[in-house]
Amino acid sequence: MNYKTSYSIEDFREIAKKRLPKGLFEFIDRGNDDEVAMVENIKALQSIKLVSRVLNNATLRNQSIELFGKKQQMPIAIGPTGSAGLTWFEGEIELAKAAAAKGIPFTLATSSMTPMERVVKKAGGSLWFQLYMWPQRELSHQLVRRAERAGFDALIFTVDTPVAPGREYNLRNGFTIPFKFTSRNIVDVALHPHWLFNVIGKYLIDSGLPRYANFPDELQSRITALPMGRSMATNESLHWEDVQQLRDLWPRKLIIKGIQHPEDAKLALKYGADAIIVSNHGGRVLDSAPATIDILPEIVHAVKGKMNILIDGGFRRGSDVIKALALGADAILLGRPTLYGTASGGQAGAEAVIELYRREIDRVLGLIGCHDVADLGLDHIFSKN
Repeated sequence: MNYKTSYSIEDFREIAKKRLPKGLFEFIDRGNDDEVAMVENIKALQSIKLVSRVLNNATLRNQSIELFGKKQQMPIAIGPTGSAGLTWFEGEIELAKAAAAKGIPFTLATSSMTPMERVVKKAGGSLWFQLYMWPQRELSHQLVRRAERAGFDALIFTVDTPVAPGREYNLRNGFTIPFKFTSRNIVDVALHPHWLFNVIGKYLIDSGLPRYANFPDELQSRITALPMGRSMATNESLHWEDVQQLRDLWPRKLIIKGIQHPEDAKLALKYGADAIIVSNHGGRVLDSAPATIDILPEIVHAVKGKMNILIDGGFRRGSDVIKALALGADAILLGRPTLYGTASGGQAGAEAVIELYRREIDRVLGLIGCHDVADLGLDHIFSKN
């Protein structure tokens, strides 16, 4: 199987599983603790049913939207995934190019492997930058100013990880970032020669083993390899004043990622955010978190019309995207699926995944008799009440 003969996200997942070392694949694919939240995200979406309206002449169907004053071709965006650069050589650029080709935004993660300036130069399109806040806040503020100079359109401040998650499988697998060969992963890597030579080998020739290319110099000089998932920037002292400081510092669109409560949505609005992302980090942080689609309606009720509402978590089908839009989301972020695509074929593989969503969204619009994603609403959601 290859990406050209893949017809579902599960197909792309299977390709990625074969091509990537186990340690890397599990970091991308799995959740936290008992992985309840990750599974619930998917199950909750599957439990929602759509109502079809028939004889409605759905000949012309439109899924383009306007977000932050810009038209985009689909109601999705690529969320921040720090491991993109390990799935393919300069995978961030490959994924960003795919997003640009399909007319949707791409988000570069703080923990990406490719310098942000190189991503902007090589990929183009609508680009967002994701930020974690270090305890030394000025170091994070340096990144914000750097992202502004580079030309990113929006800043996503991730707020749901004040402490590092568990993810025991990362400890067992011995996979580290920055990447290094260890006695625990060398067999795993050797069993995947395509990845060893075409990803790690190219990095070695080009610039050395992959590392956090966008970390400030002060951190680059002190950084040591840590198990994947334990090397993210965390800050136990995060508070709403951090949002205010970013609002004062960042002149473009500011998005807060990790909102799970309507009161926090209201606070994000109060402190100047232009948008929020309803997110439980793909089930990768708090394993007891509710499914994002289940908490969406309350948040929509709290702030709809006052700020843009995005959502992520478990969106594996075009029908899932339709459900979230009908429940009031303005757009959906994808994480794991486009990583599977990038691992399967670089830019072309990522484009194939995005195209799969485009076709499925279009097909579902036709099947429910809806002409435009802007017309989706609660009357398209089946209720037993």
